[in-house]
Amino acid sequence: MLCKEREMAKKEYVPLFETRKVKGRILFRCIAASILLGICFIIMYRIRYFPVGGKAERWTWIGLFLSELWFSFYWLLSTVCRWNAVIRIPFIHRLSQRFGKELPGIDIFVCTADPLIEPPSLVVNTVLSMMAYDYPPEKLSLYLSDDGGSNLTFYAMLEAANFSKTWLPFCKKFQVESTSPEAYFRTASELVNVQEWLSVKKLYEDMKMRIETTTKLNQIPEYIQKQHKGFREWDFVSSKHDHQTILQILIDGRDTNAVDIEGNPLPTLVYLAREKRPQHHHHFKAGSMNALIRVSSKITNAPIILNVDCDMYSNNSKTIKSSLCIFMDEEKGDEIGYVQFPQCFYNLTKNEIYGGSLRVLLQLEVLGFDANGGPSYMGTGCFHRREALCGKKYEKNYKVDWKKINDKKVNESASFLEETCKVLASCTFEHNTPWGKEMGLKYGTPVEDIVTGMSIQCNGWKSIYLNPEREGFLGVAPITLLQNLVQHKRWAEGELQLCFSRYFPLLYGHRKIPLKLQLIYSTSKFWAANCLATWYIVVVPCLCLLKDISLFPKISSPWVLPFVYVTFVHRAYSLAEFLWCGGTFRGWCNDQRIWLFKRTTSYLFAFFETILTLLGYSQLNFVVTAKVADEDVSKRYDQELIEFGAASPMFDILATLAMLNLFGSLGAIKKATMDADQDSKVLDQFGLQILLCLVLVTINLPVYQALFFRKDNGKMPTSVMYKSIVFALLACMLAMY
Repeated sequence: MLCKEREMAKKEYVPLFETRKVKGRILFRCIAASILLGICFIIMYRIRYFPVGGKAERWTWIGLFLSELWFSFYWLLSTVCRWNAVIRIPFIHRLSQRFGKELPGIDIFVCTADPLIEPPSLVVNTVLSMMAYDYPPEKLSLYLSDDGGSNLTFYAMLEAANFSKTWLPFCKKFQVESTSPEAYFRTASELVNVQEWLSVKKLYEDMKMRIETTTKLNQIPEYIQKQHKGFREWDFVSSKHDHQTILQILIDGRDTNAVDIEGNPLPTLVYLAREKRPQHHHHFKAGSMNALIRVSSKITNAPIILNVDCDMYSNNSKTIKSSLCIFMDEEKGDEIGYVQFPQCFYNLTKNEIYGGSLRVLLQLEVLGFDANGGPSYMGTGCFHRREALCGKKYEKNYKVDWKKINDKKVNESASFLEETCKVLASCTFEHNTPWGKEMGLKYGTPVEDIVTGMSIQCNGWKSIYLNPEREGFLGVAPITLLQNLVQHKRWAEGELQLCFSRYFPLLYGHRKIPLKLQLIYSTSKFWAANCLATWYIVVVPCLCLLKDISLFPKISSPWVLPFVYVTFVHRAYSLAEFLWCGGTFRGWCNDQRIWLFKRTTSYLFAFFETILTLLGYSQLNFVVTAKVADEDVSKRYDQELIEFGAASPMFDILATLAMLNLFGSLGAIKKATMDADQDSKVLDQFGLQILLCLVLVTINLPVYQALFFRKDNGKMPTSVMYKSIVFALLACMLAMY
């Protein structure tokens, strides 16, 4: 009888999501195999034609060979990522049919760190967008972690709580998708109801003006401070690095009086500024998230946690239900630890001047992650199973009774919870506990998200990547080159540090996660190490031209074919993928340029900073990327002009490398044109080297423009121009003499 019942249940089972193989896999594999064959021929050429001449020729040849071997190794790792790619399709209508209103509670965590870099008006829009999900509001709870400990942010949350009474019914009535008020009123093309639209817009603009005025003055008016007891907490605050726990339940979703203007219940809204003391390490965002996990477990204790950065507003009202299609699937859902959405941006220019979309990575490469155990945790836009995030190991007989989970209630009053939960966010609570080690987000690295996700997978859980047609979340991409390079330096540095820690994937994941997944995780760990081979390719062939040292086959030699084939096919396929993912040709060119800039600056600094950290000469730090810029910078960004207008060692390097390749190219052209008889011989001998230098010169055209021709404030500083010319000339002289 039991067997028959099980068979009947299997027949009646209809999955809540579908897994499909990515199209074009066969083409990708064929091209990858042909590139691998070409690489083998290149290696054969390097070994067979090893120079027997001078010492300089031998060492430059060895260096180039090692660089090519490194690139080949890294390409193989990247290819493993893409070999078996899949996509996931959730069926939201089936979720509604099967569970109706018996849906689990959702705790949403929003983290902010500095009211100047991350303005309160920005945070408010994220909070309001999350509160307006197409989901039962009584089952939604939003927690804001303010690591800046700012009364300006607290005041903004009070304004958001009040405006939500109007905004939430408006979104529900007119089925608003971009539920951030700023995004909605900026992009709405059709007025759903002119009078009501204008009324709500005015309420929003008035609220925004009050918040921005208060932020500009850096002071809360006295009459406002008297309106809420929470402001008294700041009477005991010494600084943002030295204060007690501040916890305020601004909207208590269990209170029958917490309703919007139409009488519907509101989501719970909680403000938290965890305790900070100078003598205690606060562990940056990871510490903030762990404090939220503990506090929320006592107030709402939802089984699913969504965490987003303060600049990532909701762009799809169905995002929660999409993720629940994964978690609540009867056959495959119980083994899922987290569901990751891509990190997308709303402020990208048409041609993505800084390559900020990462479109090929997020639309293709991460799909390979998903096929081999699941994507990494990206730090934002991620739905977590609370138990998995808290360190629980997956067991084969693990089964969730969603109805039983939904029956859990917290009966204490808001004021009682505020007082009793403060200790959970204190500096000393985690001492001698598993928090930061076996529980919650992991400490000791700038990439706590990567380590935490890998740890969850090592505990037996799987993860899923969802990339719906309408983006789930939209954030703010850096709008200056320096911001972009600093951000990538932070990521690359954190990843490289893992190579020298117990969290290196091949060690930490041994026998816990599939080998393919270990290799995929390892790919990003070597980002910073790419700087050495890239520097060699950018600098040495150019200098060797001046010294008449040939590093590549003659144009007339058949050995030139594998070099040309591998380079051309690899880049052509890259362009095709970029266009297929919705990009433009100019966007691809910009992406290649930023790829080179990152490898020669961000990765270089990350590489040496990691070495200094390991030697004890540098300390772990966390840099918050600015979310605001002045009007002139924004205008140049919209015009797709690269912003160089700051003195930075990174720009010194970029300018010097650009000038070096320009001098090398001019020197080669001079040699080729001085003697008509030697012209064909020079081109035959050094054709590929000259072509490489000319490609690098083309990539650096915006650098030359910023050095010599631009007059706006985004040009290269004059000091950078002088230094780059001097350094490049010195390098050329050393190479020649």
